[in-house]
Amino acid sequence: MAKAKVTPSRQQYLDVKRQYPDAIVFFRLGEFYETFDDHAHTTARELDLPLTSRPVSESERLPMAGVPHHAAESYIARLIAKGYKVALCEQMSSEPVGGLIPREVVRVFTAGTVIEPGMLDAGRNNYLAALIRDEGRLGLAYADITTGEFATTQLPNEQSLVEELARLAPAELILPEGEHGFQDITPAISRLPNWRFEEGNARQTLRQHFGVQTLDAFGCENKPAAIRAAGAILHYLYETQKGSVAQIQRLSTYSTAGYMALDQATRRNLELTQSLSGNRQASLLGVLDRTVTPMGARLLRQRVTRPLLDADQLNERLDEVEAFYEDGLLRADVRRLLKGLPDLERLANRAVSGQATPRDLENIGRVLHTLPDLQHLLAGQQNAPLAGMAGCLDVC
Repeated sequence: MAKAKVTPSRQQYLDVKRQYPDAIVFFRLGEFYETFDDHAHTTARELDLPLTSRPVSESERLPMAGVPHHAAESYIARLIAKGYKVALCEQMSSEPVGGLIPREVVRVFTAGTVIEPGMLDAGRNNYLAALIRDEGRLGLAYADITTGEFATTQLPNEQSLVEELARLAPAELILPEGEHGFQDITPAISRLPNWRFEEGNARQTLRQHFGVQTLDAFGCENKPAAIRAAGAILHYLYETQKGSVAQIQRLSTYSTAGYMALDQATRRNLELTQSLSGNRQASLLGVLDRTVTPMGARLLRQRVTRPLLDADQLNERLDEVEAFYEDGLLRADVRRLLKGLPDLERLANRAVSGQATPRDLENIGRVLHTLPDLQHLLAGQQNAPLAGMAGCLDVC
């Protein structure tokens, strides 16, 4: 298209598209988010929308496909489920500046960075993972920005990597350029320039975010591959969340040595989280899961998919289970208090990231109102494991 034919708003769109070449740009025009050019064809095809057009010259029409702004979340969710990214370009003012409405991208939606409840499975974590090969060492990091969980590890071999990816089942995987494969893990694979995984950049990103001079307190100071993977994730979150990653307040470095190694085939044949036919209810998790909160459902899933090897920790868990098993009245009272409680873990992180709605804050209040009753109920028990639980509750 000749330069003279490009209108200011068209040029604005092209500039945004150039900044986010791997994302479908939802460009706000009044009451609609519009997509153009090749993005319009993709959006119309994937969302079963009509493909329209408007003239840009006597001989040329511009392809368009749009969605109402109030219904955008459901459409974005469908695109993300198919492995696409969406850059949301908002009108920043209703008043033109220099004859043009100011617009900018306020959020990039990707499979591993969504925080909207309607796009998430409440019963499982939504992990964003990154991996890097570093002179024979393998770095793997993962984060769930809906809960603030952020962890990294350095793995000894490819088999360990395959087993850990099978456990995490990440919604999105970040790889350096030139790294291929892993489509069987997730359809949402994002590749970053290799320099984003460079150790110096990764260290600086982590130190600046956590306000520290060294990474000793996080246990990864001498694990370069783990640092490179964690730094790449954090940088990616800064880019997609437009700097709003205050919910990431800690980093844990872990080892897979304390857990049973299970590869993807073993997990599938054991039917841990779904049966061979794909039925979740017929899996081990489906049989065990009688949780009444989303937080409990996610914790149970983590424990089923990551079997402990440490006998002392196993016995501690069994003591807690036994205490509730033997006291049916207490179990019923605790379940009554917990039943229907909103997802405090994700709500709190929405608040920290500045995304909470008035309804979210109301739900946080509901949980906080219940916590003293729960603490009082557990603290009154003679059983040591239950009294210990009471001491762990922060009633704010």
